[in-house]
Amino acid sequence: MLNIESYIPLALKSVDVAWPYAHTRGKVRDSFALPDQRRLFVTTDRLSAFDRILTAVPFKGQVLNQLSAFWFEQTRDIIPNHVLDVPDPNVLLAAECEPFPIEVIVRGYISGVTKTALWYRYSLGERSIYGYDFPDGLQKNDALPAPIITPTTKGETDERITCAEVVERGLLDAATWEQVQAAALAIFMRGQEIAQQGGLILVDTKYEFGRAPDGRVMLIDEVHTPDSSRFWVADTYEARRAAGEEPDNFDKEFLRLWYAERGYRGDGEPPAATDDLIAQVSRRYIACYEKLTGRAFEPGTYPAETRVSQMLHSFL
Repeated sequence: MLNIESYIPLALKSVDVAWPYAHTRGKVRDSFALPDQRRLFVTTDRLSAFDRILTAVPFKGQVLNQLSAFWFEQTRDIIPNHVLDVPDPNVLLAAECEPFPIEVIVRGYISGVTKTALWYRYSLGERSIYGYDFPDGLQKNDALPAPIITPTTKGETDERITCAEVVERGLLDAATWEQVQAAALAIFMRGQEIAQQGGLILVDTKYEFGRAPDGRVMLIDEVHTPDSSRFWVADTYEARRAAGEEPDNFDKEFLRLWYAERGYRGDGEPPAATDDLIAQVSRRYIACYEKLTGRAFEPGTYPAETRVSQMLHSFL
C-alpha cells in the first residue's frame, strides 16, 4: 500500500521548463502548444475547489490524466475527442481545438454545496433554477426524473445560465448547441452505466467541448474524473439517504464538505489543508480510478516534475 503521506512534499505543483511556444497555466493543467496543431497538457497535482487552488495532492494528476484517457476511449463512438496519445502518466498529447465558452454541466441528482450547485440554490428557496422548475418537497441527494443540462459560462467565476441563453447570447449557434447537448447526455448515460459496474453512481459532471481546425465538434479537457464529477457508492446510497446522511463518495465533494464544515465556501482565506485530509483525498482518487476502470493503479515515479520535464523536452 502506498505511503501517501511521504509523497505530500513531492506533489507536482508545476512544471518549470523553458518553452519556445505558447504556454498557459490553468487551475490544474498546464498547456504547452506545439507548432503543428497539437498541444501537450500536463495534469498537475494542484487541487482546486470554490474557484481557487487550495492545495496539492500526490498522484491526483496521474489519476485525472489516465482516468480521462480511459473515458475518452469509452466514449469515442459518441463524439470525437482531442486525444492523440498519453506519453506520460501525467501528460496528454491532444489535437488543437478552440474551446467553446461554456461548461456543460449534466446533473442526475439534486445535490452539492457550492454556490452554483443545484441543491444549494434549492435550499435557499429557489424553485426555478437554470431554466427548470422544481417542485417543493425535494430532499438533498434525491434522483431527478431524468438528467438535466445546466450550463455555466467560463471565467474567473462561473455564471449560471439557461440552455436557451447559450444561443440567445450568441455563445454557440443553435445547431452546434443541439449537437453538444445530445452528446453530453449520451456520454453521461454511458458514464452512469460503466460507473454502476464499478459499484458507483455518477451523480453529476462537467464536460467541455471545442471545435477542431477541420470544423468538427470535439469532446476536450477531462471526462468523468473526481475533479469534474461527483460519484457515490451505490451499495450504501439508499440507506444513508434514508438516514439523512451524506452518501459515501469518491470525489472532490469530500474536500468541499471538509471546508464547508469549517465555514468556508470560497470567500476569504481558506483553512489550511491538513496532511491527513490530503492523504484521504489521494486515496479516494486512486480508489475511484480503480473502481471505474477495473485496473490497478500503478503510480508514476516521484518527483514527477523530473520525468514530465524530460518528456516535454523530447517534443522540442
